[in-house]
Amino acid sequence: MKLQINGEALEVPDTVTTVTGLLEHYQLGGKMLVVELDGVILDQTAHGHTKLPEGSKIEIVHFVGGG
Repeated sequence: MKLQINGEALEVPDTVTTVTGLLEHYQLGGKMLVVELDGVILDQTAHGHTKLPEGSKIEIVHFVGGG
């Protein structure tokens, strides 16, 4: 499936069907992050049931600690 992730056209396996699946595919599950799907910021509780249609535009912002 073709998606646009953080401005880059990428191909992900067809088994990736939800936001949670996408985050797990990129090993981002459990991290503090914000996901925007086609211009809408998603609540984390929606990640598991939010489907990813072909061609979706996704922005993933994750937080990095430092000091």
